[in-house]
Amino acid sequence: MSTFGSPGGRQIISKPNPPERGSFPLDHEAECQPIMKQYLRCLRSHRGINDDECRHLSKGYLQCRMDRNLMAQDSMRNLGYQEPEQQLKDDASNGPSDPPAAKKLAEVTGK
Repeated sequence: MSTFGSPGGRQIISKPNPPERGSFPLDHEAECQPIMKQYLRCLRSHRGINDDECRHLSKGYLQCRMDRNLMAQDSMRNLGYQEPEQQLKDDASNGPSDPPAAKKLAEVTGK
């Protein structure tokens, strides 16, 4: 016996699930927009490949959002980035380098 189409048929109501990382406010004041635009330009210039240079910019963007309470504070490791100590170990094993993205990020953020 089917309840499809019959009056008073049982309706299954499911409870909505919140997003995995929660919700966060939009950047209405455009506080982090310069970093975001730089990141998007970087992606375009590298033809959509998330190069190390672009990853530094995206990390800076997320840090900007966390600093301005536009998203919850979280460790960069949970967001898919290496912790600074781990990155230093990796850089030391790969030889000395001074990534240009770090310089650009410092110019944009003023740090």
